[in-house]
Amino acid sequence: MKIIETDLPGCLIVEPQVFGDSRGYFYESFNRDKLAKAGLDLSFAQGNVSSSARGVLRGLHYQWPKPQGKFVSVIEGEVWDVAVDIRRGSPHFGRWTAAVLSGENKRHFWIPEGFAHGFAVLSEKAVFTYLCTQTYDAQADAGLRWDDPDLAIDWPISEPTLSAKDQATPLLKDVAAERLPDYAA
Repeated sequence: MKIIETDLPGCLIVEPQVFGDSRGYFYESFNRDKLAKAGLDLSFAQGNVSSSARGVLRGLHYQWPKPQGKFVSVIEGEVWDVAVDIRRGSPHFGRWTAAVLSGENKRHFWIPEGFAHGFAVLSEKAVFTYLCTQTYDAQADAGLRWDDPDLAIDWPISEPTLSAKDQATPLLKDVAAERLPDYAA
């Protein structure tokens, strides 16, 4: 397993070791002990799978309170996955990083608690998996505008297909301070 740091501290790409032959391939999608040795001591409370068509953009989502860390990957297809630091007081507040996740590269992306998350589907279809550190809580559910000009995320699609919920999310500057997580150094 290879851990790749992104330009946003805390957000990591995990590249598994893939074993393949004429029959196909095998890889560990999660190994708590190996990740702990690499500095990621993760425990998950919920797993999710979504399927989306080309041009769908899901996000930017987060929960507060009861924040979720997310260990995400793509089983089939390809997405452009984004994490945004929304922790009040963080030296990286409002910064984002992105990774291409695909069934082909088999990469995982660790997005810690206190970050908003979203992805855009680049392939005809994508099957996306999430392991979350907290269960979903409708009362804590929150989101940000995917096209917030202050975030200036360089999405690879210009006219995405959005849910009604994602069309109605606020800009980061319009979110009340108590609806954002605090930064703990």
